[in-house]
Amino acid sequence: MHFYAWISKGSKFLNPIICILNLKTNSLFSILIFNELINNKENNMKSYTIAVIGGTGKSGKYLVQNLLEKGYNIKLLLRTPENFKLDDPLIEIVKGDARNYDSINTLLNNCDVVISTLGQPVGEESIFSEATRNITRSMISHGIKRYIVIAGLNVDTPFDQKSIKVKQATDWMYQNYPKTTKDRQEEYEILTQTGLDWTLVRLPLIIQTSERFATEANLEDCKGEGISATDLAEFLISQIENASYTRQSPFLYNLP
Repeated sequence: MHFYAWISKGSKFLNPIICILNLKTNSLFSILIFNELINNKENNMKSYTIAVIGGTGKSGKYLVQNLLEKGYNIKLLLRTPENFKLDDPLIEIVKGDARNYDSINTLLNNCDVVISTLGQPVGEESIFSEATRNITRSMISHGIKRYIVIAGLNVDTPFDQKSIKVKQATDWMYQNYPKTTKDRQEEYEILTQTGLDWTLVRLPLIIQTSERFATEANLEDCKGEGISATDLAEFLISQIENASYTRQSPFLYNLP
């Protein structure tokens, strides 16, 4: 015998629970077909507007594509929008530069979450601390709390237990790219002084591929050599609602 139970909320009927009654054993098995709470949460997430900075870079383009596939609205900051060929109704383009506060302030208007995959422009002064000051200042002005950003292995935190190999990689960055490396560290220090719900994701080599692999996040050390750009995009998007790494800096890598 099969019957349907309906859950009501005000004047609206929610999704059905199919209940199957086994008359011989008098046991009742319930199968939840559509969980209204989960559906509402997913719909609310997809109604978010995500501000994306660095969306045309080697990891940013995978992030944008994955956000679109999941149905998110995107505001995308572009220095040269004429070179951007992706046409999608979910994308709103804002022309500007992360080093310009007015550009960031325009970008963040009516957004709910900010994700940055900003890279260092070749031949230019390091941009990370300046961009971070603009982003965090504008987020506070607009009342936006959630900020997700990527960085390299060279950023140090008080909670690290880096392996010799990762320490050597950090030292190499300081020797060969001292200004950019120091500026990345300053970016982290700026974030720790804000009251924002930030997550700074530290990465090994980003591999531009649509393939997925086993992935691990670790607050103390990086135990992998690389991270798939697709796995990275999935992780960044997962952090929109996940508070596990709020105000923390996990390493993210593919397992060997």
